Amino acid sequence: MSTPTVKNRLHFDLRADSVSTAEELERLLALGAQRTDVGDGPDVSWVVLPHAEGNEFCLLSRSVQDVEREEVQQH
Repeated sequence: MSTPTVKNRLHFDLRADSVSTAEELERLLALGAQRTDVGDGPDVSWVVLPHAEGNEFCLLSRSVQDVEREEVQQH
C-alpha cells in the first residue's frame, strides 16, 4: 500500500446494512484491509481503513440519521 502524498479529494463513509459492523470489519480485514490511526481517539463510532492506493475510507457503526436522532434525544 502506498502512502498518499496529497489530501484525499474524495472520502467515502460506508455502513454495512445487511451485517453487523463487526462482521463487515472482519470481512474487510480478511481481504487485506488494515486499520489506520488518524488520531480520532477511542470514542468514535467509525473505523478508518485505507484502500490499495492509500486513500482512507470510514466504516461507520451508525448512520448520520442515527447520530442526529441521538443528539435530539439528549436535549
